[in-house]
Amino acid sequence: MNEWNLSLIYKEYKDFLKELEEFPKEIKLAEGLKGKLNSLEGMLEYDRVMKRIDERIERLFCYASMKHDLNQKDSKSSEDYQRVYQLFNELMSKTAFINPEFLANDRLKLFEYLKNERLKKYQYKLDQLFRSQDFYLDAKSEELMANYGEATGGFNRLYDKLAVSDREGVEVTISTGEVLSLNESNFQYYLGILSNQEDRRIVFEAIYNFYEQHKNTFAAIYDGIMQSEFADVKNRGYASILESHLYYNAIPKEVFLSLIDTARNHSAPLKEYYALRKKYFKLDTLHTYDRFLSFAESNEVYTYDTAKAMVLDACKALGEDYYAHACKALEDGRVSVYTKDGKRTGAYSTGLYKEGTFILLNHNDNLDSAFTVAHEAGHSIHSLYANEHQDEVNANYTIFVAEIASTFNEQLFLDYVMQHSHNKNEKIVVLQQAIDNIVATFYRQTLFANYEYLAHKMVEEKKPITAETLSGIMTELYKDYYGIDLTQEPLKNNVWAYIPHFFHTPFYVYQYATSFAASLAIYEEVKRNPKSLEKYLAMLSMGGSNYPVEIVKTAGVDLTKTDAFLAVVNRLEELTQELKKLLEE
Repeated sequence: MNEWNLSLIYKEYKDFLKELEEFPKEIKLAEGLKGKLNSLEGMLEYDRVMKRIDERIERLFCYASMKHDLNQKDSKSSEDYQRVYQLFNELMSKTAFINPEFLANDRLKLFEYLKNERLKKYQYKLDQLFRSQDFYLDAKSEELMANYGEATGGFNRLYDKLAVSDREGVEVTISTGEVLSLNESNFQYYLGILSNQEDRRIVFEAIYNFYEQHKNTFAAIYDGIMQSEFADVKNRGYASILESHLYYNAIPKEVFLSLIDTARNHSAPLKEYYALRKKYFKLDTLHTYDRFLSFAESNEVYTYDTAKAMVLDACKALGEDYYAHACKALEDGRVSVYTKDGKRTGAYSTGLYKEGTFILLNHNDNLDSAFTVAHEAGHSIHSLYANEHQDEVNANYTIFVAEIASTFNEQLFLDYVMQHSHNKNEKIVVLQQAIDNIVATFYRQTLFANYEYLAHKMVEEKKPITAETLSGIMTELYKDYYGIDLTQEPLKNNVWAYIPHFFHTPFYVYQYATSFAASLAIYEEVKRNPKSLEKYLAMLSMGGSNYPVEIVKTAGVDLTKTDAFLAVVNRLEELTQELKKLLEE
């Protein structure tokens, strides 16, 4: 079975509709907590009511969003998703009094209540809350701000409608006379197999013309998102938009700034790799659409079933328990495998505390898709460990920690593939994959984080946000990081409009890079000392029960220092030299 079995969440669609119709009653129960959060009895009632509410809204939201992502052009699924989204925003508005009520308590008295066996699980969450109390407003002000949640969330929905629902696939004719049907999911595949640079340009421009045609609308949507963030920052009193995204999880600003400074100032290995590409493929000018070309060809076809079997086999190296979790993550009915019209692009892992995990893929039967299986399985394995060892309040880990497990699993899969490669071409293919993973996960995501930082600073400085200014930032960064001049490559400077994370989850992407650096350090330590595996699995099992930087330290990595970032830079240099030697043999 290569599709989600949504009956694992609701046995039938009518069960979803029934819970959806009944949920407003739950919101009424939540409103009934007002004025009660100052006693042990009130806290116990809060636990009883909110446990049920959180479980139900999570189930509604997960089901509706998954069903919608299978076909974003289906109006009924879109309507259901919007109804759940509206209910979620109503819940946020009606429960906006909760945090201010908690903060109105004497801290010592409130934490005395948490000695109760049922309430112990709230200690970390309330510690987070009190740490951020200076940025919370009174109950009425919090309710007013929450009332704007659906309105400001409209910018995200506008992006999805424009970028996914309102765009169609395109057809192009290449130099051979062949007609290609292109979409967001398959165009990079063609960029990797077309040997003619002009054909690659045609394919690239066929996709990116859409962003050029709608760049002003995309810029207006992005401006709306950033202005909404800035309004929240001003209302709450944060020093900056960046701080507003870092403070709650106690992530030092220095971690973010150290990352972008290290990557931008140590881009020499990346430029060396691209110089190698330019020379090997005999290109007068290296364009971004040339970066998918393979140094060697492989006859291997990585169907989903093949990739799944390989990933599971690789996971055996970490013992029976880890392997069992991997098998559970990739069970039939828990993975949506292949691309189809209207399906959300990309890949992700999602899930529920009780009902388990689910993975969305757009599998293309190539090596990159196989690595994606390993990546998303890593996320699900992380969730399974966290759900087993934490209560429902502390199981959900932060984004900052999330990408460690996924990229760790990629490293594991990389070693497996290298060990099972029996000829030079296979080794070149896998080595290129390893290098491209570093480029995509560390350098590219840091470049994007750098872009977000600069774009948000423009908002804070009240500078106009236009398609031209946003594209100008990208042009400067591509020159610094890659040594590529986007003024010689029309349309690519609109890449900011192509990245959904900018619109849905601001200041998300930098965590790919920090996580990758951490996972590389952890993985190398596990290889050197198998006993370190216990520390790594303990880290996965912590879920979201502590501040993320502290959770990472559990596995032996301190991201407040530059060591892990510089190790990635050095690793890219080593792999590039190894690739160069193989190509020269």
